[in-house]
Amino acid sequence: MQPKGGFDPNILAFDTSLPQISAALSSDVIIAEHDEQMARGQAEKLMPVLENLLREAGGDWSNLDLIAVGVGPGNFTGIRISVSAARGLALGLGIPVIGVSMFEALLDWDGPLYQPAEILSIAAPRGQAYVQYFRYGMPQAKPRLIDPCQPPLDLQLPVNMIVRGHCAEQIARPFNARWEEVAPNRVAANIARIAEIRWRDPGYDASARPTPLYIRAPDAAPSRHTVPTLAG
Repeated sequence: MQPKGGFDPNILAFDTSLPQISAALSSDVIIAEHDEQMARGQAEKLMPVLENLLREAGGDWSNLDLIAVGVGPGNFTGIRISVSAARGLALGLGIPVIGVSMFEALLDWDGPLYQPAEILSIAAPRGQAYVQYFRYGMPQAKPRLIDPCQPPLDLQLPVNMIVRGHCAEQIARPFNARWEEVAPNRVAANIARIAEIRWRDPGYDASARPTPLYIRAPDAAPSRHTVPTLAG
C-alpha cells in the first residue's frame, strides 16, 4: 500500500447490506478483496475481515485516505452494521467517508458503464424488487419497491432502455425493453471505484456522512449494534 496522501487515495470499501460480507482495498486499482456469503454474523466478522485486508496489502489503518460503504437497499440490520462501522472508522481515523447505493454498485463495470437509460433492480423480500431509473450512470428518480410480475405502467421509459438486475426479464417484458438478469458481484470493489470517482470530483463535500437507503419500513426493532473501535 502506498503512503497516505498520495495521488491515488487508499480506499477501504465494504458492504453488509446483502447476505454476505464484501470488502475491498484500492489504491488506483483493487489490491485486496474479500467476498464471503454470510446470512448472519456480519457484525462479529466485519472488523477482522477489514484488518486482514490491510495486513494483506502491507498497510494498517493509518494508511487510509477514505472509507467507502454500501448504504443499501438491502437487509436492514446489515445496512446498519456497515454504515455505523463506516461512520465510526471515519471518525476515529479523521478521514472522509462516502456512501454508495447498491444500484450504483450494480452498474456494468465490464461493459459500457453509462447506459443512456436503464432500470437497475435489486432483490427485495417477498418476491419484490427495489428499482431505480438511471441515465448515463446518474439516478433520475427516487428508488421504489415494485412487484416484478406486475411492474407499474408509469415505469415505462425511452425505447432504448435496458433493465438490469433482479427479475430483469419480467420487468422488461411489458415494455418490450432489453434486459440483463445479473446479481450484484464484487460489490465492495465497485463501491471503491465509485467512491474514488466522487472523491476526485471538484464539488465533492468531504464533510458529508452516509445515511442508510431504506425504501420500505423495517420488519423489526432497530439494531443495538455499537460503533466499532479500532484495534491497537
